[in-house]
Amino acid sequence: MKYVNFEDSGDAIPDEVYMREALREAQKAFDMGEVPIGAVVVAGGRIVGRGHNLTERLNDVTAHAEMQAFTAAASYVGGKYLRDCTLYVTIEPCVMCAGAAYWAQVGRIVFGAMDEKRGYSKLGNNVLHPRTTLTHGVLEQECAALITSFFRNKRTHR
Repeated sequence: MKYVNFEDSGDAIPDEVYMREALREAQKAFDMGEVPIGAVVVAGGRIVGRGHNLTERLNDVTAHAEMQAFTAAASYVGGKYLRDCTLYVTIEPCVMCAGAAYWAQVGRIVFGAMDEKRGYSKLGNNVLHPRTTLTHGVLEQECAALITSFFRNKRTHR
């Protein structure tokens, strides 16, 4: 796992930098034939967890990018609670991943594109922990373009 540390820079790192890291993870999924969703968890200016979809490769419906990143982050921080962490994910989390973020008490969630079909917001924002703050639309076009391209390719190669 590669860690990125911006603590010593003294500059505030914009959300776009971490979302680009999540997009790199999504590209890994795309290249493997997985739905291209990527995630990183950041704590103290450092990426402490990374993940991309592995549902096909692992034959596991729970192997979403966020779940992979949560597991890596919890291992890194030495506990299951991620209160001081931010999750960056390319697509709006599904209900399962939003529920996992709730139980991990993730401090902040930043996502790129909305998921109109399977995003947690279809059920309302009460799925998230009440202390979790939310930002969406970060690099939205790039995030949406990758997933749109993936499904367009799937449809044309049936």
